[in-house]
Amino acid sequence: MRFLRFVVIITVVLGGLFVAADRFAVSYAEDQLADRIRARQGLAGSAEVDIHGFPFLTQALSHDLERVDLKLKGVDAVADGRKTRLTQLDATFRGVKLNGDYSGGTAQRAEGSALITYPDLTEASQSGAKLTYGGAPDKVKVTASVNILGQTFTRSVVSTVTLVDAKEGQGGGAGKGGGKFVRVRADAVPGEGIPGIEGAVRKKTDFDRRLDDGLPVGLQLTGLTSDESGIHLKLSGTDLALAGS
Repeated sequence: MRFLRFVVIITVVLGGLFVAADRFAVSYAEDQLADRIRARQGLAGSAEVDIHGFPFLTQALSHDLERVDLKLKGVDAVADGRKTRLTQLDATFRGVKLNGDYSGGTAQRAEGSALITYPDLTEASQSGAKLTYGGAPDKVKVTASVNILGQTFTRSVVSTVTLVDAKEGQGGGAGKGGGKFVRVRADAVPGEGIPGIEGAVRKKTDFDRRLDDGLPVGLQLTGLTSDESGIHLKLSGTDLALAGS
């Protein structure tokens, strides 16, 4: 009985030490991976990494991770010289194969989401127009002022936000470089019979923005919707590079 008790105690102690070592190792790996991703993305904000699965050490030794969650804040998507700030980007990478020196890896597939707030979307418009929630999915309210014949007119329009293939882009450089881009178009512009007002308003309310250049390599835009907090982007991809690979 004494021997059995001794064996149990030793097993518990060794098990506790292994768990402690495993949790320390995964915490260190998460911090290192977050730093590499932050440096690679040139983030103005932060990066958080959560590696799932237990034990971590056996996954690391086999160079295979089941799942890695990534949360980025303050992502600047820059395309054609225009910057669009993504307030937050969340992505889940599955089937991650680490490279030999553990500096990065490749994920079999990933899915995620990103948020563009209305203040950031307003800045991205680069026209002086103000964007707010439009009261329904895929709708935004755009308010702009224009000067016609010495008079200033302010108009608010309800616009539709869509995700469009870059090959369909017209103007604003949206069609360069492939991928997809976000398009904002007014459903209608109240003109009240004033010549030229609709065209002048649309120059400020209608715009296209490509975001691919600011996303982690391999993630693609696949959909979007809107609510009171902003524009929510859907993301997905396969065979994605993670960090330094």
